[in-house]
Amino acid sequence: MRLKRLQLRFKGFVSLFLVGAVLSVALAACSGGSENTATGNKPNVEITLVSFAVTKIAHEAIIPKFVEKWQQEHNQKVTFRQSYGASGSQTRAVIDGLEADIVHLALALDTKNIEKAGFIQPGWEKEFPNNGIVSKSVAALVTREGNPKGIKTWADLEKDDVKLITADPKTSGVARWNFLALWNSVIKTGGDEAKAKEFVTKVYKNVPVLTKDAREATDAFFKQGQGDALINYENEIILAAQKGEKSNYIIPDVNISIDNPIAVVDKNVDKHGNREVVEAFVNYLFTPEAQQEFAKVGFRPVNETVAKNQEFAAKYPPIKTLGTVEDLGGWDAVQQKFFKDGAIFDQIQRNNQN
Repeated sequence: MRLKRLQLRFKGFVSLFLVGAVLSVALAACSGGSENTATGNKPNVEITLVSFAVTKIAHEAIIPKFVEKWQQEHNQKVTFRQSYGASGSQTRAVIDGLEADIVHLALALDTKNIEKAGFIQPGWEKEFPNNGIVSKSVAALVTREGNPKGIKTWADLEKDDVKLITADPKTSGVARWNFLALWNSVIKTGGDEAKAKEFVTKVYKNVPVLTKDAREATDAFFKQGQGDALINYENEIILAAQKGEKSNYIIPDVNISIDNPIAVVDKNVDKHGNREVVEAFVNYLFTPEAQQEFAKVGFRPVNETVAKNQEFAAKYPPIKTLGTVEDLGGWDAVQQKFFKDGAIFDQIQRNNQN
């Protein structure tokens, strides 16, 4: 009997202990958003940034500056998880479960695909300055040393003796920009859509093979020695030059603005409860301090103060005639018109195979 009473007392003690433990956890969870009274510091915040590959150097220079600034102003430590890769692959990763708080991608079509999957609220373009475009570039024509084929403009790419290396716009975001640069070069110089389609058809007839992505196209041109010209981003060429990889290139004076948007991934931010810091960081990316870092590694600054800086004004001369995706109706319209199955690009390919 005595043993039984002892067992009951022990069970009661364990029950009270467990209740106390649960309450302690609950109280700790409830106080998670408040300041630590012992230290006076707010709890740490983590941000996951997912971006396309060539932004890595800029972000790695910008992030420590933001972290220091936030610590000084808010007495709170911010840490970053970062992921870099091809824009399309990053898009799929976020949709498949990579819990990005911020996406900085190569084209708005990728951001819109994340929106359509329910992770980003509509209207994200209006949440930040410059319609969410935080970095930008233009298209460049890379040629062989000495430019033996005399390639100076987009029009030179339709010559019978010129071979162009580019990726497949059905599989590569970069290649979509390349296609639009070609199309835009006709429209912006007075040609109609029939003329544009005729020109682009001739150019793609001069493409010996469409690579899967921009990296394969670059390797085919530089490492395998294929082709007389390669279309690439201006920022890619500048960054390569900084690494010692010199190349001959022309920035055509009729060009397209290659706009890279940034967006908050609302579904994940709401889950993580870090919206205040996330939005502050995105806004920080538009400041002169951050835009200088993008400009240093090849991106044309979107901040006017930085763009007018003597160093960058010389580095990025203005484009005489610059088109945008919006001129062509926006990415939804562009995708339907040019790149969906059976659209203009597929028609061009069929014509060239006949």
